[in-house]
Amino acid sequence: MGSLSPVHWMIVLVVLVLLFGAKKLPDTAKALGQSLRVLKRETSRLGDEDDAPAAQARTASAVPDAEERMRALEEENARLRAAADAARRDEPEAR
Repeated sequence: MGSLSPVHWMIVLVVLVLLFGAKKLPDTAKALGQSLRVLKRETSRLGDEDDAPAAQARTASAVPDAEERMRALEEENARLRAAADAARRDEPEAR
């Protein structure tokens, strides 16, 4: 069996138009393209999961940075709370 000739492709195209209608074909092609993109993205993620040990090593080096940011945020939070408490003490009592 050889490859399909242009006549065969025309027959396939006519059958598709008869089955789905001319208005549905662009929507069907769009849905097929989106499905192929999702499939490609998921298969590339499988390859990324194989590289997970290297990514974990990179993440381990980033942990001190996260700890430093957390400590800075806690200090900022304490400073803001102290300022809010001081502002509450300075306000005259409402009667």
